Amino acid sequence: MTETRIHFFPKEPLVALVGNPNSGKTSLFNLLTGGKQKVANYAGVTVERKEGKLDLGNQSLRILDLPGVYSLYPRSLDEEITCNVLLGRATGEKKPDLVLCVLDATNLRRNLRLVLAVKRMGLPCIVVINMMDIAKKRGIDIDLSKLEQELQLPIVESIGIQTKGDKAVRDKLATYDFKTHVSTFNSTKVVSDQQPIEADNIVVQGILKRMGLDQLIADPISDRFDRILLHPILGPIILFIVLFFIFQAVFSWAEYPKEIIEAGTDWVSQLISNLIPEGWLQSLLVHGIIAGLGGVLVFLPQILILFFFILLLEESGYLPRAAYLLDRLMGSVGLSGRSFIPLLSSFACAIPGIMATRTISNARDRLVTILIAPLMTCSARLPVYALLIGAFIPARKIAFGIELQGFVLFGLYAAGILGAMVVAWILKTFLSSQKAFHPLMMELPNYHMPSFKNIAIGLWQRTIIFLKRVGGTILVLTIALWFLASYPNPPLGAIGPAIEYSYAGILGKALALVFAPIGFNWEISIALVPGLAAREVVVSSLATVYAIAGQATSAEEALTPILQQGWSLATALSLLVWFVFAPQCLSTIAVVKRETGGYKIPLIMLTYLFALAYLASFITYQIALSFGLG
Repeated sequence: MTETRIHFFPKEPLVALVGNPNSGKTSLFNLLTGGKQKVANYAGVTVERKEGKLDLGNQSLRILDLPGVYSLYPRSLDEEITCNVLLGRATGEKKPDLVLCVLDATNLRRNLRLVLAVKRMGLPCIVVINMMDIAKKRGIDIDLSKLEQELQLPIVESIGIQTKGDKAVRDKLATYDFKTHVSTFNSTKVVSDQQPIEADNIVVQGILKRMGLDQLIADPISDRFDRILLHPILGPIILFIVLFFIFQAVFSWAEYPKEIIEAGTDWVSQLISNLIPEGWLQSLLVHGIIAGLGGVLVFLPQILILFFFILLLEESGYLPRAAYLLDRLMGSVGLSGRSFIPLLSSFACAIPGIMATRTISNARDRLVTILIAPLMTCSARLPVYALLIGAFIPARKIAFGIELQGFVLFGLYAAGILGAMVVAWILKTFLSSQKAFHPLMMELPNYHMPSFKNIAIGLWQRTIIFLKRVGGTILVLTIALWFLASYPNPPLGAIGPAIEYSYAGILGKALALVFAPIGFNWEISIALVPGLAAREVVVSSLATVYAIAGQATSAEEALTPILQQGWSLATALSLLVWFVFAPQCLSTIAVVKRETGGYKIPLIMLTYLFALAYLASFITYQIALSFGLG
């Protein structure tokens, strides 16, 4: 007996947007659907699925924004999804009733090849010539009726970044009769159709020649910018300044919204403490659920600021150029420039960084990038760094007005980057069967004025995705750790903090035996346990262990003198180094498991990060002892 899964689909016709990357496909999707979008994953894979609804008055349509492709011969996970949807093979996805093939009007030579491939599939298709305004400014005059005759397909024009730039597309869809346009789709023919790329090139060249469009017309503005931004010397310097500004903004701009979120969390905690009598329920709500949600939300401003700049750079066309500039550096350790964007995202949080590796087509490069992403210093480590540097590193200038504390903080970030490069180089050197270097092959689009509507929609989608995917995991783990830190209750006559007698306390004392060689006492070992859920929780855990919770001053102000008296400088340096390399929070590990489809890679990651952190802390501690800092 065999089982057959039956899928039910909405009755509205499904219209799929297909196009080359940078063809303005997503801008058109945003115009057509506005805020009526749903973001989820395709069944069984981690590629994002964007669907929206278009209400035309006489009928409603489902609009599906497929990942950008150059051909129907997929090389990456994203491209494979697009092909499978068009072929009707995507699990839980209906075969499109109509395909809107979106073309960049300034680059018909490359875009038309995809139209020919889609046409061969036999699916009903309308060609949308996008960016017509830019093409006209550049002197590219496209006769749409003549192109319609050449392709034997209906054609409309659009301007994806202008309000009402989708009017012609809407009008065409409003009069389109989905009942009379029958698909002649034949998947067997499509798969076996080995139409050589060269043959399509000849057809495209013939079309362009007959239309008088066979001469390449470069974008003078983009060329002018590239002469500076891609200059061998000026280019890297400008990129360094841009990245430095982004990092400054991520930390400085986020302070005010973080304070608002923290104040809101404190207000809600205080309100519940006043409404609910002291007991396990109050403790669960205040120290478990609210603390867990607050711990997630407080880092949302930093993540959104980072994504704002990433979307801004992507919309303007600079981001691919940044990857190009860093390709040589990344290539020295066996990666390509495509790894740059996921690693940049990991400075805010490793979770979106690991998710961003989906755009890396080479499986080995994607895996190595996932493995080293946790070594980028995420924002959750900053509270720990700030506490220990403030307590043990004197606030004085060393030279040229450079602060010693700031220099140490920079050194910690640099140590993480250096560690990631070394790990990538080791993987390149010793994975003999996968040594091959994969050169960067990517398109450098023309520069564009960013659309702030598209950026706003992108930030909103990132917010929803982050809260849904991460908030749930951290919430569950925080509640679990609350239970471990709260039970059993301390015995009668106990004089130490309650956490010392809890399951977490028992575990911490057992862990102290393991961590003693690197200078950690049992208090630090206890704090590391809840720190598995979120790094920043370590500060509040130390406050709990040293029984200073509830004091009028902040945890950092109250802890500083206690740590200075109770810890040696060797222990503080060892703990700082530990947090540079230590295994990431459990939410990150859970995302790695989901992205790699099993437990093997998360276990490898946990093992190597733990070994690296322990070794680096051990060396640091022993060297510090030898200099009399113990």
